[in-house]
Amino acid sequence: MAARKRAPATTVVAPKPDPEKPKSETPPADPPIRPAKFLTILKFSLIFLIPYFYLIFSHYRIDYELRKSILINGLVSIIGFFITVKLIPVASKYVLRRNLFGYDINKKGTPDGSIKVPESLGIVVGIVFLVVTILFQYFNFTADSNWLVEYNAALASICFMILLGFVDDVLDVPWRVKLVLPSIAALPLLMAYAGHTSIIIPKPLVPYVGLEILDLGWIYKLYMGLLAVFCTNSINIHAGINGLEVGQTVVIACAILIHNIMQIGASTDPEYKQAHAFSIYLVQPLLATSLALLSYNWYPSSVFVGDTYTYFAGMTMAVVGILGHYRWSFNTDELEFASQSVAFIKDTSE
Repeated sequence: MAARKRAPATTVVAPKPDPEKPKSETPPADPPIRPAKFLTILKFSLIFLIPYFYLIFSHYRIDYELRKSILINGLVSIIGFFITVKLIPVASKYVLRRNLFGYDINKKGTPDGSIKVPESLGIVVGIVFLVVTILFQYFNFTADSNWLVEYNAALASICFMILLGFVDDVLDVPWRVKLVLPSIAALPLLMAYAGHTSIIIPKPLVPYVGLEILDLGWIYKLYMGLLAVFCTNSINIHAGINGLEVGQTVVIACAILIHNIMQIGASTDPEYKQAHAFSIYLVQPLLATSLALLSYNWYPSSVFVGDTYTYFAGMTMAVVGILGHYRWSFNTDELEFASQSVAFIKDTSE
């Protein structure tokens, strides 16, 4: 009878218990952010989309190629909307790990007031916006397009402003420096500007000035640089209430888009139409990505947008006004930023 092979003795001897080591306490994981408020965003989007598409498809006879470019840009923007919605929760985890969070002081004393709210989520919107607008060049602009240089200069200024805004969120730059940052970011835009440098004198002042159109030369470019400073800080000046920074951007973007479509439909000048289409190519992606951010920033807010978004949105508005090449752009911007203008003058006077 064959003998049974025993297991080695070392395997049956119970090992000596190691001295008990203190267990490392793992910090509790941060709770996931609230889901996006799609239904609320859809309701407000329909208020704009219904008249917008009515103007494009029914009210005005817009050239087929121009309408095609606008719709392609809109389709790419919608894709950017869903990408932004997906990326915001992912980015929130990373910014929380780097202690980029804040507490909602407007909810102090309530359970929501003690929740860590991730900040600087405007970086997601800015990155998706840049990707969408860069990819759109493949469908619309050719290598010899006259608008391509200014289009890329606009994206360079916006990219520069996103970077400076994120630096501000991380380093908490003082206000005296914040006023200078937009001027630096606007340099690519000003260097590439090849439009007019003249202004229309209001009719009541023509007898006193003696001119209907006044060429300002370099002073006009100085004005454009100051416009970039104003737009970026005017979006930021109303910060502090859930959804206000993004909400005002959405409202202004909707007004600009409808105004552009009305100008395109009422004009017969191809160059004039292209200038307004240029504005649409930048504002539609801004609107789509901002709506995605608003779905998380709507009260009660799940994320904070940070100075990254306010600088990015303001610079995009300034770019749209400057590179439109026509005098309506500045008048439109001034009207749409009316409430910000009052707040800006009030705060600077104090």
